[in-house]
Amino acid sequence: MIKVGIIGATGYAGNELVRLLMNHPETELIWYGSKSYEGKKYADVYRNMFEITDDLCSGDDLEKLSQEADVVFTATPQGFLAGILTDSVLEKTKIIDLSADFRLKDVKTYEEWYKIEHKRPDLISKAVYGLCEINRHLIDDSVRLVANPGCYTTTSILALYPVVKDGIIDADSIIIDAKSGTSGAGRSAKTDNLFCEVNESIKPYGVGTHRHIPEIEEQLGYAKGDKIRLVFTPHLVPMERGILVTAYADLNDDISESSVRECYSRYYDNEKFVRLLDPGVFPQTRFTKCSNYVDINFRIEPRTNRLIVMATLDNLIKGAAGQAVQNMNLLFGLPESTGLEMVPVIM
Repeated sequence: MIKVGIIGATGYAGNELVRLLMNHPETELIWYGSKSYEGKKYADVYRNMFEITDDLCSGDDLEKLSQEADVVFTATPQGFLAGILTDSVLEKTKIIDLSADFRLKDVKTYEEWYKIEHKRPDLISKAVYGLCEINRHLIDDSVRLVANPGCYTTTSILALYPVVKDGIIDADSIIIDAKSGTSGAGRSAKTDNLFCEVNESIKPYGVGTHRHIPEIEEQLGYAKGDKIRLVFTPHLVPMERGILVTAYADLNDDISESSVRECYSRYYDNEKFVRLLDPGVFPQTRFTKCSNYVDINFRIEPRTNRLIVMATLDNLIKGAAGQAVQNMNLLFGLPESTGLEMVPVIM
């Protein structure tokens, strides 16, 4: 059995990690890390775990945990892991980080967008960006540090990767309109996320400044083979979970929908967790809820010769915890879908 520890186990993504790993046939969960709830029963923090686990929350002592766990998931705020990660820890255990600390390869870009100093820039080049469908070939037993992608970025990158990679669209014309449920903002108390603030309303935020912009640009830039600039605007919608991305881009040439579909099919037909929908069927957040699936479809707008791509996923599963487990499976040579074949919940 793979011995697993979680630091940040009492956040929303951390709780989903607990739920997934408890049902994973190859893992033993040995550490529920939470500085805020240290010494408290995990089931008293999340009552869905009542009579399922009696374990107590431990602290965030990564050095101690690294001596006990084969892999550690860190579902923590930006800057936390980079501030405590040592070479000694990486010699003893593998780390799958759900924050942005090691996603961006340019430390100056990270510090500019996240407004904090990066404490371990020397480790950035050693981290693998864990978007499995694109970087699967880089994720194996030799890897010690995986940077787990975010929810907006996973949706946006998977939606556009095939047509950017094949040069079907002008990558510098990309406009991404994204919408997220409120769980994407985390579990901490914030006035802007109170029920009365978000119910019966929708609002944009981080307009032109959202921290996922450079991550999307960097990864799609690798697909293009050159730097790109795009527009990304996220919106908060009054639902618990889910991401919907609608992306627009100019086509480089006149091209048929069947040719674009062939492009997407070539990249995704053999992907367990990416579902290319039938023509005329468009993604809905409720059909990927509580699952590790990504639903994608597209349409060509002939008047403007633009491609419109739509994608959905569950921000806490494929956008966070599920993707992290998918990365763990690859690190330990397990079938990639192990513990993740949950049918989406539509109610």
